[in-house]
Amino acid sequence: MKLHYGIDTLKNIDIMSFLPFILPVLVIGWILILIALIDLYRNRKRRNNVLLWTLIILFVNTLGPILYLVIGRKESER
Repeated sequence: MKLHYGIDTLKNIDIMSFLPFILPVLVIGWILILIALIDLYRNRKRRNNVLLWTLIILFVNTLGPILYLVIGRKESER
């Protein structure tokens, strides 16, 4: 059993075989980002911390848009 994998092992991995699994995750992530940014832009006058939410949406990958859609949208309803 090999416990250490080096650069040579990574060179042998076929990336195209993982594409059917990675591509849907990437597409869903981009759709979530677009939906969150569009909603933030449309409601920017009612939202607090627009810049902070924009940074969270963009830089916290898939979790950022989900946080905005769950927490950030409720912020303006209060």
